[in-house]
Amino acid sequence: MTDQSHIEAAIADATNEPFHLAHSQPIGGGCISQAQRISDSKRSFFLKTNALAFRENFAAEALGLEELGDSGTIRVPEVVAQTESATQSYLILEYIESKPPQQASWTKLGQQLADLHAIEQARFGWTRDNFIGASPQGNPVSENWIDFFRTARLEPMLQLCRKRGFALRSEAKLLDALPELLEGHTPKPSLLHGDLWSGNVAFDADGQPFLFDPACYWGDREADLAFTEFFGGFPPDFYAAYQAEASLASGYHRRKTLYNLYHCLNHVCLFGGSYAAQAQTMADQLLHL
Repeated sequence: MTDQSHIEAAIADATNEPFHLAHSQPIGGGCISQAQRISDSKRSFFLKTNALAFRENFAAEALGLEELGDSGTIRVPEVVAQTESATQSYLILEYIESKPPQQASWTKLGQQLADLHAIEQARFGWTRDNFIGASPQGNPVSENWIDFFRTARLEPMLQLCRKRGFALRSEAKLLDALPELLEGHTPKPSLLHGDLWSGNVAFDADGQPFLFDPACYWGDREADLAFTEFFGGFPPDFYAAYQAEASLASGYHRRKTLYNLYHCLNHVCLFGGSYAAQAQTMADQLLHL
């Protein structure tokens, strides 16, 4: 069976309707998997393709999309099928045509993200490990946020950076400072998108926001908010709407730097370059060096 016929069969099995691929259009923006819009004469789907070894990444992504979709808060593409051929792995999703945001679009996203974060659970972690970009992300169950952020986020990412040839100065001092940096902060475990930056946000023809490429877990909601600011931030209407629904506690500014250090270190692992200097600067700021 060719890859095309494999994809056609997967869609037909999932939708109980024959699908014959007639058109394929590459979609840019991603840096990890190949993305295409595939269509027959009636329907379109969003197809992500990668190496066979990437199937666990797609399985985790599919589970995250399903959990976000089940929350009933923010729209995400529906998962059609997650499958693999003899040589490649695939994730087939609902295709949503993206359009420029309307006047109220970012306000809606702020409100809907607050609704998502209002969904809470008793413990931090998630039902399985997943990935942040292409990097592994462990999600062990924990009752303590500081312990979780240290052992499931910072320590593994620092170790991964060392394998890539980069080490923060004063790593041990930073890890030891976590109780002080998070002193008095007792977040509840909220359902997070986990990789919430502008590249993973879009808007449909009605101006409704939708999210994709999640790295879900149950964590401090401020971690989601922090990463929205890492590449320059979302429009002010987004933050105003979010805080009208769920205000942020004092000390967020410092915690934001701590949470974004995790993402910056991940970018060191994935892309290197200037992110190494940026990560060191953030660590020094946290330690007042």
